[in-house]
Amino acid sequence: MREQPYHGEIWRHFKGNLYRIETVIYQALYGTYGIYARPLAMFLSPVDRAKYPDVTQEWRFEKVQP
Repeated sequence: MREQPYHGEIWRHFKGNLYRIETVIYQALYGTYGIYARPLAMFLSPVDRAKYPDVTQEWRFEKVQP
């Protein structure tokens, strides 16, 4: 089972942008700092290799180590 996200942690989307976990909501750390929500299963899912074959990150979001 994958590690669960917790409030305040920073996670990286497979496209490279950073997001801070806000309970079950996450916030972009770039641009207009939008706030987004996804089901937990989708947040923790692997990258769709058929759609994004050149991405090196394994998971849609990965925790950024402090």
